[in-house]
Amino acid sequence: MEQRSLRGPKLAWVQEEEEGPGAAPIEEIKEVVRFKTLQEDAAVDRTQEQDPARGLFRRTVEVPAMVRYIHQWLMDNQFAEQRLNRALLDLTEEQPGDVVMTLLCVAPSCDRAAFTMWKSIMCSPRTAEPVQLMLLDVLGSWPEHSTFTSDGDKTGVFVLAATLVMWKILQVPCVPQMVTVYFPHLLVHLLFQVFFSTLDMPEEVNTFWKGCQQQYGLATSPSRFAVRTLKSLLCQMEHEDVVLAMERKRGWDTLLCADTHHYAVGLLAREISRVSIPLCSRIARYLLQLLSTLEPRWELPALAFLVEVLECLNLSGGSANRVLQILSRHLHSKCRDRRRLALRALLKLIDNPSMSEKMGSLTESLVELLCDADGEIVSMTVTLLSFISRDKDMLIGSSIALRLVEALLPLFDHDNSQVQLLSILLFQTLLSLPLEKDKKALKTHVHESLLPLFFHCHDENGRVAQVRTRGLLLSPWEAAQLPPALAPAGLQPPPGLGTGTQVLRPGLWGHLRVSAALQASQETLLCVAHFLKRRDLEKVVKKKKLWKFTECLLADDSSRAAEHLRQAMPYLESPEEPLREAAIRFLGMAGRQLRGKKEELQLICEALEGTANDISVAVGSLAIQTLYILQAVERAGYSLLDSLHDQLRRAWRTRPRLLGLGWLRCRSCAEC
Repeated sequence: MEQRSLRGPKLAWVQEEEEGPGAAPIEEIKEVVRFKTLQEDAAVDRTQEQDPARGLFRRTVEVPAMVRYIHQWLMDNQFAEQRLNRALLDLTEEQPGDVVMTLLCVAPSCDRAAFTMWKSIMCSPRTAEPVQLMLLDVLGSWPEHSTFTSDGDKTGVFVLAATLVMWKILQVPCVPQMVTVYFPHLLVHLLFQVFFSTLDMPEEVNTFWKGCQQQYGLATSPSRFAVRTLKSLLCQMEHEDVVLAMERKRGWDTLLCADTHHYAVGLLAREISRVSIPLCSRIARYLLQLLSTLEPRWELPALAFLVEVLECLNLSGGSANRVLQILSRHLHSKCRDRRRLALRALLKLIDNPSMSEKMGSLTESLVELLCDADGEIVSMTVTLLSFISRDKDMLIGSSIALRLVEALLPLFDHDNSQVQLLSILLFQTLLSLPLEKDKKALKTHVHESLLPLFFHCHDENGRVAQVRTRGLLLSPWEAAQLPPALAPAGLQPPPGLGTGTQVLRPGLWGHLRVSAALQASQETLLCVAHFLKRRDLEKVVKKKKLWKFTECLLADDSSRAAEHLRQAMPYLESPEEPLREAAIRFLGMAGRQLRGKKEELQLICEALEGTANDISVAVGSLAIQTLYILQAVERAGYSLLDSLHDQLRRAWRTRPRLLGLGWLRCRSCAEC
């Protein structure tokens, strides 16, 4: 069937027969059906049929029986199809639901007689739309659509039976107009059916499908048959290019795997958007309508399609709120792929005026996602929070800002280098916000950032410093974060990508990322020192004399020594050699400051002994040398003169406060 030549859709309307000699069997059928019905229900008073209301009820009850009789009559009379068109159309116009469900029950495999009946009612302007809507309703259920016809029949209808009807209708030379009108709905339901049929297949559905395979010679599974029907639909709607593009990219095979189905749906959405933006808009509106209902099993593929065509939607009015509600719900989903898709959608909408103003309401949910184990999710979340924090119209509450600061601290050491950079930059932004409330609690978290930022000022991050053989894309936001001296160099708009994206020359990406990370750490460390009013640290950072930073930090408050040690220890196992070296030097300085405190010194010595066998010879040698020096200093003891010298040095650093109390009048003593 699929090998026939591709052609555009043709519209056909069956010419209904006028009353005449060919209409004679209609009354005969009605009489036969009425006689059988009366036989089965002898208790019904015949006089009730004289009452118009009762007569209408009786005709309604007769509908399923008449459909069954017409089907049987056509099976027995192969060349008399046109003689029953008028009767069938009258029945369908009066009771479309009864006709559709009865026909699907009577002939689920769509035999010759049933197909003749479907073709008649699908091509008549009197019945086409209600019949198409009923078929869509059935196609939207898996694996079975529960029915209840007017004669009390509760027999379930398999969704594959409706798919088989659509497949056969798509093979006729003239396609019914309703297929074109409801093309987006058909495409969506066929996609979902592919998804369902890859997950489970009840025994009764398997049995039904085996019968269909024998009847039509279909050597294929139900999921592949749904894909075949989907291809036929696209070709009839003159979208052969989409079918071929999916074939080249192995999209159809990807669609048949439950684990990768949503990726293929996203690919199909992108291919359709390349050929028809209006069609994508219609599909997106329908998906938005479906996703606004109770949570169904097909939300993941629906969301995957919607994310790719969001730009086609008009988000003015209530649509923006509906989209935001849907995405907000998926941010809390237990499914990782749904969380990813929701974040991707929000990133696409960040520049949309109708959406950006409303995203502030998602701040709390986004903060919770910073603890996610998926690096990609955390990276997108930090990016979104960065946009929100920079928008003056989306003010972040003091309590949420405090939680955000606390959540960002662990991300400074995240495995994902992009997360490291973005979290440091966002932390710097938060320090500039007017957060007078809870400022004391904020200072506590800011204190905890000093040491991680200090270590990352040494971070050369070899993983991102690797020279790439190709130019890589850089988002506008990433480009804006680069140091001014680096941003202009090497950024060129790529051909065909417009101004929304920039590209880097080969080999420049690693240098830019490393330079940006180093500069971000230094600038944020300077902001932290200023926020804490530590002028001594500010001075050291400004002059880039980082080797003095440790001494200033430890000399200021010995009570924090244990906390500093706890923060420094993990950096001995950093994958980056410069960070391990910085950690060893810090421990060496801390050990000299903690002379006399055996417990802390023992902890430091054990850590250095473990680093002596480092994979890097330079790091191992530095650890051994530092350990030797600390052990020698400890053996020499801690003299009274050393103690006095340390006290005077601390006093000199705090001289403005002490001078106000009349202390340290002797300058010569203070400068010892």
